Order: sequence, then C-alpha cells, then structure tokens
Amino acid sequence: MDKLLDTINSHEDLKKLNTDELTALCGEIREFLIDSVSKTGGHLASNLGVVELTVALHTVFEVPKDKIIFDVGHQSYVHKILTGRRSGFDTLRQFGGISGFPKSTESEADAFNTGHSSTSVSAALGLARGRDLSAENYSVIAVFGDGALTGGMIYEAMNDAGHTKTPLILILNDNEMSIAKNVGAVSKHLRTLRTSSVYFRSKYVVERFLKKIPFCGNAIVNMIKHVKRAFRRLVIPTTLFDDMGFHYMGPVDGHDMKSLISCFEYVRGENRPVLIHVQTKKGKGYAPAENNPQKFHGISSFDKATGETKKSGETYSSRFGATMLNLAEKNKKLVAITGAMPNGTGLDEFMKRYKKRFFDVGIAEQHGVTFAAGLAKAGYVPVIPLYSSFLQRAYDQTLHDVCLQKLHVVFPIDRAGIVGADGETHQGVYDISYLSHMPNMTILSPATLDQLTYMLDFAVNKFDGPIAIRYPRGSAQAENIPPEFTLGKAQFIQKGNDITIIASGRMLKRAQEVAAILGKSAEIIAMPTIKPLDEAAVISSAMKTGYVITIEDNVKIGGMGSMIGTLLKEKQIDCKFKIFAFPDTPVTHGTVDELDKLYGLNALTIAGKVRS
Repeated sequence: MDKLLDTINSHEDLKKLNTDELTALCGEIREFLIDSVSKTGGHLASNLGVVELTVALHTVFEVPKDKIIFDVGHQSYVHKILTGRRSGFDTLRQFGGISGFPKSTESEADAFNTGHSSTSVSAALGLARGRDLSAENYSVIAVFGDGALTGGMIYEAMNDAGHTKTPLILILNDNEMSIAKNVGAVSKHLRTLRTSSVYFRSKYVVERFLKKIPFCGNAIVNMIKHVKRAFRRLVIPTTLFDDMGFHYMGPVDGHDMKSLISCFEYVRGENRPVLIHVQTKKGKGYAPAENNPQKFHGISSFDKATGETKKSGETYSSRFGATMLNLAEKNKKLVAITGAMPNGTGLDEFMKRYKKRFFDVGIAEQHGVTFAAGLAKAGYVPVIPLYSSFLQRAYDQTLHDVCLQKLHVVFPIDRAGIVGADGETHQGVYDISYLSHMPNMTILSPATLDQLTYMLDFAVNKFDGPIAIRYPRGSAQAENIPPEFTLGKAQFIQKGNDITIIASGRMLKRAQEVAAILGKSAEIIAMPTIKPLDEAAVISSAMKTGYVITIEDNVKIGGMGSMIGTLLKEKQIDCKFKIFAFPDTPVTHGTVDELDKLYGLNALTIAGKVRS
C-alpha cells in the first residue's frame, strides 16, 4: 500500500487531503522521523511534538510565498520533509547533507536562518515591515517554544509589533519544556492559561452564530463582539500578550488537526498582530521520547526499538560536572548558574545535591551573566557554564558588567571549537576572538580532562577576577601532558631546533601529530594560558628555530595565532610565521575530523604546508 507521505512535496499536495488523511499523514511522518533520526542523530523530541502543528501550517499557508520562521530552528524537520527534502533525510546533519536547522541556501522555503532562541519575532517583524513597505501581500508566521519566553529579546520585538499593530502571526508552541524543565513567572502564567480552553471553543460558536444573522449591521456585530470580549474577561483575565497589543487566541490542542486548521484559517485574514497559544507534547508518539524529552532533545544515533544510545566515555562536560561537586563540598561560596542546560553542561547532579546554590535562569544568557556579576559583588563565586556559541549572546554583559568591574566570575566555555553536526550557528570558533580583547579577562584552555580539573580548581579557589576555561565537545586529549600549569606560562612539551609548533586545547594533540609526520626536530609549546600569553617563551623559541606555526580551533581573525603574530611583529623577531585556524567564513556541519580536513587543519595538510 502506497504511503501518503510519498505523495507530499508542497502545500498544494496537502490541500488535496481531508482531515482524516492529514491525521494519518502525521502518523507516517512520525514513523519517518524516528527511523531517520535513529540513524543520523538529531533533535527528535521537539520535532515529534510539532508534527500536526507543522502539517496544519503548510495546509493553510502557501510556503514559500508565506514566510514561516522557526525560533531556534531545531524543530524544523517536519517543515523540511514537507518542502521537498524528504529524500535527502539520510544525510541529515551529515557532511554535505541537509542541515539540522533552517537554511535559506538549502531551500527558498526556509525564510530565515536560525539557530538560537528568542530571535524569531524580531526577524518576522522585519519581514512583515518589509512586506508592508513593498505593498506586498503574504503572511509572516513566527513559531517559538515556551522556552523562548525566558529570553528578553522576544519581548522587545513583541512590544514593537504590538505597539505598531503590524500584521503578524505568532505561534507559541507550549510543551511545558524548553531544553530543561521551564522556569519562571512566564511559565506559571502559561500554566494558568492552560485552564482556559473553554474560551477558545466558545469563540467559534459565537463567530458562526454571528455569520448566520441576516442583515446584521456593523453596530450589532461590534456590540456582540464587545459582549464576547467581556465574557472572555470573565473566563480568563487579561493575558500578558493582550497587554502587549496582540490578539490572543487559545489554548489550542496542538495535536487536533481540525482545531489547528480552523484557527489558522481564521487568523490568516486578520490585519493585526495575533498570538496563537498551542499546546503540544514533546516527543509525541514515541514512548522513549515522551518519557525522557531531555535525552531526546538532541541525541546521537540510537536503537529505535528501545531508545537506547551507545554509552560514551567520560567527556569534558561530565568531568566539569564531577569537579564542580567536589569543589562545592569544600567551598560554600561556590554557586552554579545555567541557561536551561543543566544536563548539557554536566550540572544535573549539582542541581540535585546543591539546590540552594543552583540557579536556572532559562534561555537568557544576558541575564545570566549580569546575575552572576551581582552574585560576585555579594561575595559568592559564580560559575556559569555556557556553550561557546551561546556565551557570545552575552558579549556586552561579559564586558560591561563583569570585566570592567574585574569581578570574580568563572566562565567554563563548553563546546569551544568545532561542535560538528549542529553546524554554523553552533560552532564555537569565535570565543578567543571576542574574549581576548576584554580588559581583565583571563583565558585558559585545557588539553586533557585532568588539566580541566586542575584549571577549574584554580579558577574557583586561587584566582580573583573574570576567567574563562574553554574546552571542546567530547574527550579529545593530548598525550603526556601534566595537569598542573602556571598562570601565564607556556609548557614546553617537546624540545627542538627546526620549527616551533604552538597550540592549545584540542589542537595540542594535532600539534603532536604534525610533529610526528614532519620527523624534524620540532619544538612543541602548549598554551594552557591563552591570555595572558607567555611572550618570553614564544620569542625565545622563535629566535631559536626561525619557523613558527600556530594551530587552534578558533577563527584566524583575533585568535591566539593573531595575538602571537602581532607579538612577533612588534618585537621585530626575524622568523617565518603561519597561522592554522578556521577561515573567515561560516563553518558548515559535519564531523570534527571532516571539518578539520575541509578547512586544512588535519595533520597531513598542516605538515604538507609546513614542508612547502
């Protein structure tokens, strides 16, 4: 028997199906998602939760004419399936394959590239204003989760849109979960709204009744609508979204195809900003994901029959979490802050054991960093682990509120360097560049798990001021590296006379590989401290060998190599110098090894260029 899914490539194909067929199609999409993601890995739970929502959107609206913007974008798999990319799903998040996030160069159906939270409404408002300026006619829809409402940027955009009455459709996908369980006053507000679905059902009864009244003048229609609004106020008090200038509708059952389609058809002709509150279940239709949505938020390949993944060994994230437990036991002033990522950063056990000293601020990195600054002022030692690509969202707070005041805030930077399959919006290849020019900031980079333990203890207990410790995803380690280090001092891992190879963190192992291939007398210098640099060690080695290369998992501009090159030029050191780092271009998705090779950072390519 042919599957409905095999016949769907656009919204036009969806419009040929009745409601029962659309519901059956949703079941096929879920089967397809589970089978595909079990092989490639990816964001499964969030996509299973938005199947009906996405199908209904594509049934009512005409993509790509109408624009759909997905907040974060990891829940766009169903959208991709419905817009002609189903056949390529075996390449999802693989090198040269389909991106796990919206990407306009991949399809015109992807209206805007996204990868971070709370940005969709700003982008949608820009598109809507551009549409109005050009006197065009199409709908702009922003789809965001309840977790996005913990970020301040979304309120700035909603305030602007509501004030100016720009026609815009916002869809709040409320699954009661962000990445971790949602927190805060907004979450409590949504729980209150979830009790008011009786209003949404009554709304359509009234609308149908009005349409059946013959010769109903505008005055009578308006009077009845005023009565209806008054009735609504009795059922549910004014919502936050009403107060911001949006016409609030909901809650709507996000798995009821009839309700979703009727709601979307109703708002399509609205000439004002509208917010539709949709309730969904994360992981819907796959028991392992329903029972453990955090595990299946972003998951590697798994056994679809059991939901089990291959067990991985110790990683930098897990070592960080274990070290934090030991440090917190001895240092009662130590506190931990997360941006909705206790599991991803390794703080899940800390969260359980030290509840009063653990703070989840939601997906709000800007608030989290300044909150940490306040805790530091109050005499505590805040540790705020963030993924490298997420810390850049709090650039100003790190500079203005922490560094300028020289406050003792510890920034463990997880996923520093290449992260792989999540692609260009998540690659952590900018943190050295955006932190190194901040006054009072110190940057450390461990080359082994044991060195991370030593550095974290140093940063918490033996240092005073802003300090960042950048470490990669996974467990890549150099060989024969002592965990101890001295702040501002390089480590001479191997003595030599022919060439100087300087590296830090993950790339120290690469330096050892390059030295082995060259077979020359290479001097390998590890930089556990990237800032401040050990200038004396660099200069003395450069003068001895006459050839210097640097290797790092950061972009070339503003990175460690750039700092060393500037030093050599200022000191007028006569030597040949080359930087091996990532280029000034968005870094695509693929495995770490594939991307190192693509951008010339694998050992064979580096050795070949050194020889030439």
